Amino acid sequence: MEITPVRIKGTPEWRALAEHFATIRDVHLRDLFAGDPGRAEAMTVEAADLVLDYSKNRLTTETVRLLTAVAQRSGLRDRIEAMFTGEHVNVTEDRAVLHIALRAEAGTHIADRGHDVVPDVQRVLTKMADFARRVRSGEWRGFSGKRIRSVVNIGIGGSDLGPAMAYDALLPFSDRALSVRFVSNVDGADIWEATSGLDPAETLFIVSSKTFTTLETIGNAKSAREWLVAGLGHPKAVERHFVAVSTNASEVQGFGIDPANMFEFWDWVGGRYSYDSAIGLSLMISIGPEPFFDMLAGFRAVDEHFRSAPFEHNLPVLLGLIGLWYNDFFGAETQAVLPYSHYLAKFPAYLQQLDMESNGKCVTLDGSPVELSTGPVVWGTPGTNGQHAYYQLLHQGTRLVPADFIGFMHPAHRVGDHHDLLMANFFAQTEALAFGKTAEQVRAEGVAERLVPHRTFPGNRPTNTILAPELSPRTLGELVATYEHKVLTQGVIWGINSFDQWGVELGKSLALRIAPELSADGEPALGHDSSTNALIRRYRAARRP
Repeated sequence: MEITPVRIKGTPEWRALAEHFATIRDVHLRDLFAGDPGRAEAMTVEAADLVLDYSKNRLTTETVRLLTAVAQRSGLRDRIEAMFTGEHVNVTEDRAVLHIALRAEAGTHIADRGHDVVPDVQRVLTKMADFARRVRSGEWRGFSGKRIRSVVNIGIGGSDLGPAMAYDALLPFSDRALSVRFVSNVDGADIWEATSGLDPAETLFIVSSKTFTTLETIGNAKSAREWLVAGLGHPKAVERHFVAVSTNASEVQGFGIDPANMFEFWDWVGGRYSYDSAIGLSLMISIGPEPFFDMLAGFRAVDEHFRSAPFEHNLPVLLGLIGLWYNDFFGAETQAVLPYSHYLAKFPAYLQQLDMESNGKCVTLDGSPVELSTGPVVWGTPGTNGQHAYYQLLHQGTRLVPADFIGFMHPAHRVGDHHDLLMANFFAQTEALAFGKTAEQVRAEGVAERLVPHRTFPGNRPTNTILAPELSPRTLGELVATYEHKVLTQGVIWGINSFDQWGVELGKSLALRIAPELSADGEPALGHDSSTNALIRRYRAARRP
């Protein structure tokens, strides 16, 4: 598929938006709310079980109209349809982008190069469900006949961040008789800690690597294999304690894993979009197939909304447009994601890869330099912990930090009045960020004049509020799909490819070159820059016996 990006900055729609920005850039949220009693109702949209209140943003209905006109001009509607119908929108790798097929209903037709991929997906899901049930029931047993009680997922990037995030998020739905751990870092401490205290006879490893050659993943898998064989005394034990998520059957078999225990995924699934595929096998074992399928239904509900809803009522599109508004007009460089849920502690880190690996690009689809700032730095931690750390900067610092607040009506566990207290903080923070406190208000409280500047809050700090009934498998799927489609929305307008990641490759290829130099005998010739050469020599000297 040949896609010519729209040079959006030169369009009449963009110029109209820029002219509008000049009239609204200094307007305060206090005035926007005072002038429109119905603002909150007008700026609330719903998608599946999610509610987005975007009224505490520095924009008006006219801003939204102009932003959606920019989205239309960029060809977003056509690109959405192209993705859903299997066109190769990943133009630099000539690939379809079909993570939406991972959660499509059976019987849906989604083709890549004329081949319907949905039956393939359903076949793998059925195989996953059968295996998960066997592990959970105790039917699948280890080499010595013991029941599996620990699962260790070995992967990196999307093969780790997604399932690890979702496992923590859905811990209340998990089988607590099964311990699930995650290994990604090539630092030996990670695999050491992940296996510490486990019984090899009761441990199952899931090795997730598309090619089964990923340096970090296979390095950790080999160490896990050594640990297992040392503990059980026979290399044949690998067949009962290792399964693979991969596309490379020969490498899987060479490792010692029965190819019958390989779960397939496809090159039209990017790693950061993949945890609802076989990459989520550890999650399915933990929570069971039925909750996993509920999660897929949540993904699918937002997929359908994104594909069909008008942009002005389209929740992922609006999130993308609002983010672009701050990124490219106000000059905001970061985006905070602040979930008010202990179980979503890893959600911001998951979104870091989803957003920054997707849209951290400096050239457009046709290879020319971008004209606009792309890809914000995404960060955040759960509330209320962050309130006692970095919220000071959000309230009174000099940087503009747009923030998404994510909260739930019902808690996972009813513990006294904890949830009401949590949500009181949730609502209070967005109000305080928006409206602040004026010097006059501070003086009226009797504060000494010398302290008035210190106790004044400027407000006008923008936030989105996302509410869901509860953190369940379904709503987690809805949240993840929302941010996936937000990323696409922004990437299309910026004219970039959100589905490749060439920037990941350079450091990896250099590491493969340097690794043998660190352990080579003698004094290997080093062909790096003077700094890297000196650092390698210092490391080698420190490591000599």
